[in-house]
Amino acid sequence: MTARPISETVASLMPRAKAELTELVAFRSVADPAQFPRSECEAAAGWVADTLRGDGFQDVALLDTPDGTQSVYGYLPGPAGAPTVLLYAHYDVQPPLDEAAWLSPPFELTERDGRWFGRGAADCKGGLIMHLLALRALKANGGVPVSVKVIAEGSEEQGTGGLERYAEAHPELLAADTIVIGDTGNFRVGLPTVTATLRGMTMLRVQLDTLAGNLHSGQFGGAAPDALAAMIQLLASLRAEDGTTTVDGLAADARWDGLQYPEDEFRQDAKVVDGVELIGTGTVADRIWARPAVTVVGIDCPPVVGATPSLQASARAQISLRVPPGQDAVEATKLLTAHLESHAPWGARVTVEQVGHGQPFRADTESPAYTSMAEAMRLAYPGEEMQVSGMGGSIPLCNTLAALYPQAEILLIGLSEPEAQIHAVNESVSPEELERLSVAEALFLRKYADSKAV
Repeated sequence: MTARPISETVASLMPRAKAELTELVAFRSVADPAQFPRSECEAAAGWVADTLRGDGFQDVALLDTPDGTQSVYGYLPGPAGAPTVLLYAHYDVQPPLDEAAWLSPPFELTERDGRWFGRGAADCKGGLIMHLLALRALKANGGVPVSVKVIAEGSEEQGTGGLERYAEAHPELLAADTIVIGDTGNFRVGLPTVTATLRGMTMLRVQLDTLAGNLHSGQFGGAAPDALAAMIQLLASLRAEDGTTTVDGLAADARWDGLQYPEDEFRQDAKVVDGVELIGTGTVADRIWARPAVTVVGIDCPPVVGATPSLQASARAQISLRVPPGQDAVEATKLLTAHLESHAPWGARVTVEQVGHGQPFRADTESPAYTSMAEAMRLAYPGEEMQVSGMGGSIPLCNTLAALYPQAEILLIGLSEPEAQIHAVNESVSPEELERLSVAEALFLRKYADSKAV
């Protein structure tokens, strides 16, 4: 069959997709009870489970994972002898950050300028809708030609490893011939892309203590060690003057061979202010796909409003280190910890706690599934060829799945292209990309089934 019936079916399903994404975005499913009630994640998980049941999935279950969150599983049997494909997405989201900076409420899907705005619209609630659209289109055009397992994770954004540990304890549950991770994105809108590499991640909290209590800065300043000043100096040691990450013992000079990211396009995508330089050395692709990158993602300090003239006795920061393929995240964690302990000034007491982790990932792009995906994307995006890129972000589950199922082929696609602004205010998804990638996934499942039947 040609792509036309599938594309027409997906187009007819888009109003339903928008309505469902509206419902799903409305759940404030940040998997951190310190920020949002646990009930929001539980309600989102329940919505996913009910939707899978409504689409004919069997064995639908809410999996209580070791980190205290829930992942949702469902199984859709295919024809006898057909291969099994695991489709992955996650329903948890990043916090909205500054809600006042959103042009529309973050948990209300809002259409504007041809895009749908809302937290999780692209990352990764939209990914779940993409999987459902593809399966529904196949059902309406002869049936789903493979057996399908769906897993919707509940804590991917927190990096707490609940689903990884659950899968390791129940290895038969997610076993599949091919795995489609719906949590990356095209290099840009309209350019079909599979992601070949992911950086791993380690997340550390570091606390410095210098005094028994806060002190008057006039009476004691100049001699008493200020923990906040110590923290500023410590964090500055993690970067060279040009912004390159400098963790003692951690290599930061690898090269990316493949699709490149022009600096002018990157500046525009990243919305770099005019006159401000990019940081680091090498190509943009080197810096964001092949090298480590440290980021201070949070710091506890007195706000400007209401600040008093005091020396701070303690200071705390949260640090994210992205770890490229070819480096081990466990070793990188040890190096970062040792760096923090050895660079704290003035003998400040240092406490380091790991709060998140995940290994980097590299896919085998020569596998037969990639051939099927390239053909499917060529039909879904007429005139365009499938591109292969890296991604600077992390999906810790990928390495767990690769270790558990070494014979499985793993493909990474999704809706998080640069305009989506994932993890930032005003996150959005392109409905055109949702439609085209759903067509591509449906065609992939059909072509993949045909390739296995030969």
